[in-house]
Amino acid sequence: MKYCVLIIDGAAGLPLPERWGRTSLELAQTPNLDAMAREGVVGLCRTVPEGMEPSSACACMSVLGYDPGVYYRGRSAIEARSMCVTIEAGEVTFRCNLVAVRDGRMWDYSSGHISTAEAGELISALNESLGSESICFYPGVSYRHILKLRGAEATLEARCTPPHDIPDRQVAEFLPRGWGSELLRELMGRSEAVLKDHPVNVKRRARGEIPATVIWLFWGSGPVPDIPPFQQVYGLRAAMTSGVDLLRGLGKMMGMDILDIPGVTDGLDNDGSAQVAGALAALEDRDLVAIHIEAPDEAAHAGSVDDKIAAIQRVDGEVVGGLRSWEGDSLRVLIMPDHPTPVAARTHSPEPVPFVLWGPGFKANGAGRFTEAEARKTNLLLDPGYSIMSRLVEVGN
Repeated sequence: MKYCVLIIDGAAGLPLPERWGRTSLELAQTPNLDAMAREGVVGLCRTVPEGMEPSSACACMSVLGYDPGVYYRGRSAIEARSMCVTIEAGEVTFRCNLVAVRDGRMWDYSSGHISTAEAGELISALNESLGSESICFYPGVSYRHILKLRGAEATLEARCTPPHDIPDRQVAEFLPRGWGSELLRELMGRSEAVLKDHPVNVKRRARGEIPATVIWLFWGSGPVPDIPPFQQVYGLRAAMTSGVDLLRGLGKMMGMDILDIPGVTDGLDNDGSAQVAGALAALEDRDLVAIHIEAPDEAAHAGSVDDKIAAIQRVDGEVVGGLRSWEGDSLRVLIMPDHPTPVAARTHSPEPVPFVLWGPGFKANGAGRFTEAEARKTNLLLDPGYSIMSRLVEVGN
């Protein structure tokens, strides 16, 4: 038996009053997902434990079969693991976004989804101007980067707010605050001068694109202990494909092989056909492959219903269609979002998400489509969410 987990990041959401009270999943044309829903087991899964942040870090840890209440110790350290950034005793990391602030308001949490190459130049400039033996910036993907501090453990006490939580709002009240925040605020303030007239931003403004005006620091973490390898816990050799460092970092922490598939990105330009082909090819010598697709979440953070629908439809046609047409060994599939990302809120929420378990051993339980409403109708709720992996890999559910 082979296994596949498909995480459609942020695809779930809430009814949209301006779209006849339907969610993005209900609005999307998803014939492949709907066929799987009619043929498999559909329900809801609570991926975010009560009291924990509704982040992809917590939620994806649940989807992959690990209790975030036990193993989650901070997001930036997970991303640092993907980027091969070590965190020693006395060191801390923070997510360092390149954002755009205009007239004191959060204009764009991603600086117009700045390219990885452009962002790399800006991070290099920040290191030259602000870096030292105790301050170092590491380039990541697009707008997402890492700051590592040495001898500044007090910064972990600061209260920080993710920039995607405050679209169009005055940023002053959301700057790092409280004990340990002084250094973070200082670095954020000093970054403005470094970025203002950098050639990358000059060219972006000339093209009518959003510039990166300041860094935004949040999601602080200290060293993260290793967690039990996936093969040890579930007896399966696994691989991961994703366009973002968070999932690659989680995969590395779990001992999964990280697949390098050309065309895999974090946006609508993701080559889903290549991603699913590469993932299924990996099953030739592995037991399970996890496919993570970021685009629906990014579209929801940007407040675009149409882009979110388009992203879901591309996943259905390219990726889910590829899974259904695979002619290899028997395949059991789990498909689900990690968390809802309602378009109106433009950030994550903790409600349970729909899932479908499809393949040998799973019998239909009455769902007609892959939507939040159809999942509720089945009256199946998995809580805690991390139990869903056992449902996938154990025969006879």
